[in-house]
Amino acid sequence: MALSNKPLRRIGVMVKAANPIADILVIDDDPIIRRILQRMLQSQGYRVAMAETAEDGLEQALAITPPVILCDWRLPGTVDGLEICRRLKEYPDLSMSSFLLITAHAETASRVEALEAGADDLLMKPIDMAELKARVKSGMRLCQLTRDLKKQKQYLENELAEAAAYVQSLLPQDTDQAPVKIQTRFLPSQQLGGDCFDFYWLDPDYLVIYLLDVSGHGLGAALLSTSVLNVLRSQSLPGTNFYRPDKVLESLNNMFQMTDQNEKYFTIWYGVYNRVNRQLMYASAGHPPAVLLSQPPEAEPGQANGAAANGAGPKGHMLEAMRLRTPGMPIGMMPDTSYTWKRCSIPDNSYLYIFSDGVYEVPETSVAETGEILGLDSFIDHIVKCPRPGQLDQLISYATMPNLNAAVGEEIPLLDDLSLLEINFG
Repeated sequence: MALSNKPLRRIGVMVKAANPIADILVIDDDPIIRRILQRMLQSQGYRVAMAETAEDGLEQALAITPPVILCDWRLPGTVDGLEICRRLKEYPDLSMSSFLLITAHAETASRVEALEAGADDLLMKPIDMAELKARVKSGMRLCQLTRDLKKQKQYLENELAEAAAYVQSLLPQDTDQAPVKIQTRFLPSQQLGGDCFDFYWLDPDYLVIYLLDVSGHGLGAALLSTSVLNVLRSQSLPGTNFYRPDKVLESLNNMFQMTDQNEKYFTIWYGVYNRVNRQLMYASAGHPPAVLLSQPPEAEPGQANGAAANGAGPKGHMLEAMRLRTPGMPIGMMPDTSYTWKRCSIPDNSYLYIFSDGVYEVPETSVAETGEILGLDSFIDHIVKCPRPGQLDQLISYATMPNLNAAVGEEIPLLDDLSLLEINFG
């Protein structure tokens, strides 16, 4: 009977074996071989299920997911042992089962073909019973180890997901309350990352805004980023003036030296905005510059407006982009490092963008060569061109464009966390 190429459903399969649970499934059309294998394996204490056709073998394998499958290479019909192996290995549960192929082919090419099809081992005819016992025992052990590893992997993934959810729960919520409106976007990579940001009022007139990015990935990076967030949020840096960005960075550098943080350091952009005089004081430590977009002074009579391709403001004039950054080493690299701060005026209806390098250190296309990234300049150009207000999703889409350009069904994982803040100064 020919076997259909349609995948078998696990639910509703008609099982022909007498026992619904088995340690070993034997698929062989020779009744004598089946009987010999059954007696020998049962004498070793294994529960054995038998199948004489490829269709029966596939159905039973899907129904009972045995740790070990013994299958003859040559079977009646159009489906042989290699094809059974290929199909069963496509199922996640059965991919962990040890598939032992029984064959008379001793040629190296045949053994290679069997291993490439997914077979875990081969048994040569005539079958040596001592070798069979050893191979089955090894297959049982290998299957158990694989299943244990899968459970452990799932457990760790669940723990990391829980940790990632906790980190995200610490991040502030967007605010549309005057005088400052803030929107944020955070796209974590597949691994637990080290991006963190926050904003809060030191008093009714002074607003703190910062974003930090810890080196590396994983739990260590996340723990360090949340530790820094808690220290800044609670203002627990001894003797520190939190209205002075340079002093905050110096205190952070003294507290979080990488020699005490498992060799991890972090970059940070820290700013303090005075809403009364519309002044922004800021300092950075190895972090990408913040970008301030503002409308230039009114164009003189007869002067042409700026090109829309360079970013048109509400009045049609070209927007000015100012990069806000100060020199300074990342926090934790060197003790007793001094940092500098700068001040700038914030015009009406201007926008400040603060981001991590994960926003622009992405492949330029889905088929980009190694080293070809979007780059800071390209990303800032897109910030200028992007319509406002509240177009963070467009900026994020631009940064993740390789994922959107990927072939259907193809996933391009983010290599780093993507963090982006937009502050609208009304």
